[in-house]
Amino acid sequence: MTSRPVIAVVGAGFSGVMTALHLLREGDGARVVLLERRSPVGLGAAYATHNPSHRLNVRAGNMSAWPDRPGDFTAWLRGQGLEVGAGDFATRGDYGRYLQGLLADAVAGPEAAGRLIVAPYEVVGLEPGGDGWRLTTAMGRPILANAVVLALGNPPPCRPAGVDEALAASPAYVADPWRWDPKALPQGPVLLLGTGLTMIDVALSLEDAMPGRSIIALSRRGLTPREHEGEPPEHPPQPPSRDLSPHAALEWLKRTAAVHGWRTAVDALRPATQDLWRGWSVARKQAFLRHARPFWDVHRHRLSPEVASRVANLRQSRRLKVAAGKIVRLAERPDGRVEGAWRPRGEMDAQPFVVSAVINATGPTGDVTRSRDPLVLDLIRRGLARPDPMRLGLDVDPDNRLLDISGAAAPSLFAVGPVTRGAWWEINAVPDIRSQAAQVARAVLGAVG
Repeated sequence: MTSRPVIAVVGAGFSGVMTALHLLREGDGARVVLLERRSPVGLGAAYATHNPSHRLNVRAGNMSAWPDRPGDFTAWLRGQGLEVGAGDFATRGDYGRYLQGLLADAVAGPEAAGRLIVAPYEVVGLEPGGDGWRLTTAMGRPILANAVVLALGNPPPCRPAGVDEALAASPAYVADPWRWDPKALPQGPVLLLGTGLTMIDVALSLEDAMPGRSIIALSRRGLTPREHEGEPPEHPPQPPSRDLSPHAALEWLKRTAAVHGWRTAVDALRPATQDLWRGWSVARKQAFLRHARPFWDVHRHRLSPEVASRVANLRQSRRLKVAAGKIVRLAERPDGRVEGAWRPRGEMDAQPFVVSAVINATGPTGDVTRSRDPLVLDLIRRGLARPDPMRLGLDVDPDNRLLDISGAAAPSLFAVGPVTRGAWWEINAVPDIRSQAAQVARAVLGAVG
């Protein structure tokens, strides 16, 4: 082991940036290589937006990047002259600037010289080598590290059923809803596949780019995210026991919601969510995913009042129509538009439609075995990693070490953020990931110390 260990962090969204910052903060002398294939660094998909309509869905007072400095983000907002209080919802673009500022501050002093290297490379392969790991980049340049942290962020959505190869290759189809130009779409109605948070972002972007455009959003159940209302209670109810079954947890939610309202009940469950999830059997987790996940998602991940008001206005004016059903067919016409049919939920007959474009707004891929990430595919192929039992991400132990095909934990190969969803379930939001990033950094430093 070298006297100055090198730690590679693959991915520079929130998960990767915060892991790198904790490594620099707590690891005396450790060198960190932060690898990110996309620019700008530090934003990921969530915070790369410059659209002021795209807001955080967590209040600013709970969005500090540091677990031990809860007022850091609100202090930054004040320093920028932004009138956003702790109970307000900042724009995601401003949050991205906050993260980039943290990264810039970390390398500003002379004591940080040479300790953080930001490398614009895509990592496509990983294998044991030397005193740790050998990373292969798309450019062919090898990188040696004593430990590796995978901070891969949310994967892009999978191609939905009904979108064939021909349509997928057409300009009338948008495969990645986080990297597209709303102004490049032809005039006419647009079909959004999905009705969750991704759909909300896309609908607002379409409305901003071309006001008055007709938007149709379709999903199996037609559920949309609910709205935050009012300030959280000063004295919220105590979370439930950590050993409840899914059925008992639902009954607890119903009882608590009857007294305090559903928002307070869902929020009160949050401190127990990860322990509940880890205590459930695989069969119970799978039952939750099949039957309760869509309802949990729309109540748990809510819209800011500003965004909810705009969406309500779009729906009331019929510029946004939300439907529950299933795509029966989709095909590009000779004139470039898309012709198809959908079957409303609970009905037998399909209804035809014609739109100018189709956008995949189904959200991040929920099945890691369908990943297109070359690094994920390489790890699974080599047996260095395995999908978790629900296939939500890669399997990890309680210390977030990757488990190989035999179930053994690699001493110096870690994961952080959404790729560990199978182990923790609630690991998408900043309040969850910031604590995990600090824990992972300590474990990494212990592994290379």
